[in-house]
Amino acid sequence: MTSSPIKAIIAPVTPLQQNCTVVWCEKTKKAAVIDPGGEIPRLMAAIQQQGLTVEKIWITHGHMDHAGGTAELKALTGAPIEGPHPDDQFWIDQIPESGARYGIPGAEAFTPDRWLGDGDTVALGETEFEVIHCPGHTPGHVIFFHREARFAQVGDVLFKGSIGRTDFPRGNHQQLIDSITLKLWPLGDDVAFVPGHGPMSTFGFERKANPFVSDIALGVEAGSLPELEGVPKRYS
Repeated sequence: MTSSPIKAIIAPVTPLQQNCTVVWCEKTKKAAVIDPGGEIPRLMAAIQQQGLTVEKIWITHGHMDHAGGTAELKALTGAPIEGPHPDDQFWIDQIPESGARYGIPGAEAFTPDRWLGDGDTVALGETEFEVIHCPGHTPGHVIFFHREARFAQVGDVLFKGSIGRTDFPRGNHQQLIDSITLKLWPLGDDVAFVPGHGPMSTFGFERKANPFVSDIALGVEAGSLPELEGVPKRYS
């Protein structure tokens, strides 16, 4: 997508291989780091290699593998932390304990500079992303959507071939299904998304093939979904 106003690289971090995503405004080279779970020196090296300036830190939800390196990244860059929704405060508070449990030292709690809610927007350079509250995996989970680029970072709401876990405290399976079908699907089958773990996909592909939320699995009368020849493993 050479005409896209944004570009992105995906950097799996920590032993949990969480997809930290660096997105940037192509015009200004201002970047947002989405879900800096850890390995901050490696992330900063990749950011510097691209010639980017970290302008924002965006958090989809408060789990340690997604947010454990947030405080360290802010200390290094001074960039404000935006997100998640305030309902995930209790998860953020548990980050140090979770880091110790999983053998990831240095994971710290933090206070966002800006909590996010459904319908908010976040600016990046000369472009902006929409914020959509998608509870279910956690109560305060949000996703970041760039309408023009047809691109979303959805954290642990949806994966290629799967959906987020709902067996954690304050998880809710029906809420998660509703978040996917009522909030993600209307954005369009052509939207490419980065999940919290694993390869990219598109909403159309998941509506067609995902065993948990496909139209067939949910008994939905599907229209003519696009024939997809595959999905990208990296978006740029």
